[in-house]
Amino acid sequence: MDTPHAPQPSKPAPPFNPSAGHMLRPRLRPVRGFGAQQPDGKVLLGLSDARQISDQMVFVSPAVQAILPHMTGEKDIDAIVAEVGRGLSRAILENLIAQLDHAGLIEGPTFDAILSKMRAEFDSSPRLPPSSTAAIADALVVQEFGEKATDEQKKEHGARKLREALDGWIKQIMDQAADPSFDALPRAIIAPHLDYWRGWPNYAHVYGRMRVVDRPDRVVILGTNHFGLSTGVAACDKSFETPLGICEYDSAFADLVRENLGRDLAGKLFEHRYDHEREHSIELHIPWVQHIFKGPDGSYPKVFAALVHDPAPNNGESYDGNGLGILPFIDAMKAAITSAPGRTLIISSADLSHIGGSFGDQQTFAGDTDEAKAMRDRMHKHDMEMLQLVAEGKAEELVASMAWQQNPTRWCSTGNLVAAMKITGAKEVRMLNYMAAGDDQGVALVSSCAAAIA
Repeated sequence: MDTPHAPQPSKPAPPFNPSAGHMLRPRLRPVRGFGAQQPDGKVLLGLSDARQISDQMVFVSPAVQAILPHMTGEKDIDAIVAEVGRGLSRAILENLIAQLDHAGLIEGPTFDAILSKMRAEFDSSPRLPPSSTAAIADALVVQEFGEKATDEQKKEHGARKLREALDGWIKQIMDQAADPSFDALPRAIIAPHLDYWRGWPNYAHVYGRMRVVDRPDRVVILGTNHFGLSTGVAACDKSFETPLGICEYDSAFADLVRENLGRDLAGKLFEHRYDHEREHSIELHIPWVQHIFKGPDGSYPKVFAALVHDPAPNNGESYDGNGLGILPFIDAMKAAITSAPGRTLIISSADLSHIGGSFGDQQTFAGDTDEAKAMRDRMHKHDMEMLQLVAEGKAEELVASMAWQQNPTRWCSTGNLVAAMKITGAKEVRMLNYMAAGDDQGVALVSSCAAAIA
């Protein structure tokens, strides 16, 4: 999965509290489940926070899957025990609830405290510290110095190793490219937000071609909201830090966006700025921007970032009608770019199809069976059909097709693709590369592309 944030095993939970109302009628928060095999061969079910607000996880018997749907906050413990049956006792359920509460996986004071702490930390600094990019830099240092690489070595050598890796990936792609440079700075590029190990060719296809073009004055990164609470577009009011340094927040451009939206809609745009705390689809582009566009004085372009929801489910409106819809955001962005001084580069941080066991598929894509080949072929066919609409600049048709087909291969970034196309008024999009990266076990296969809007 394209999820770099790693949850941590929860410490032993305090006992069940019979006087706590949220425990007596437990309301499960959005969770992710995954299999975890123990040294003795026993398989457990791991549960973690789908919103990534809590970094704790718990391991339980797979049989717990029959219990979780009953934790809606409307049923008390005795009702859940009676409805589930299958030998479930009140004592077993109380122990499970205590574990989930301790990990912040049910609604209540424990989760509220975790959320408050996360938001306080977010508000305590004008920048977001490195997360995914720091992990990548650390891994590169470990490759050179071994598993016993110290924190001091990671701090000293992380930036160097990261720059070397970016240069190496660009060289591998551009040495084979017939046209290793754009003629001018594009208005927008499309590249993945996969981890670099799987996505580097498509990152390199676009960033490698911008080594000699004019430097943008600002970069607008449109990402995908994987974990957050926003039901519409969610902007960030922070600078971004990576091992290579800091890209400052373009507050002047943000003010233009606010002005063009008006106070009420601007409030919606920034209401869920906390969604950026755990989000990787913006951060993973920052080192490439820093590496390619570093100025003679060592400065980097300023950044404005927003996470764009999927416009297909509700015709561009937010999922519940309360968030910021995509069309007002697009109009405000077009006006802001027109009136802002200098050059603006838009980055659509887009992954495409997601298939495999991690995403709920029972049929595996791995192997040479007819069924596996057919699954891969279906994904490829759908990707090609949708990318043809992108190439022809047909944003509305893309949304309509995704809505009609109900997004059969789980494209996760239709929103920021459409926004980039509509903001630039793209009549065509130049496709540079397409690829899919997966594993031999059939856990996850994710596709992406590299493209540019001139």
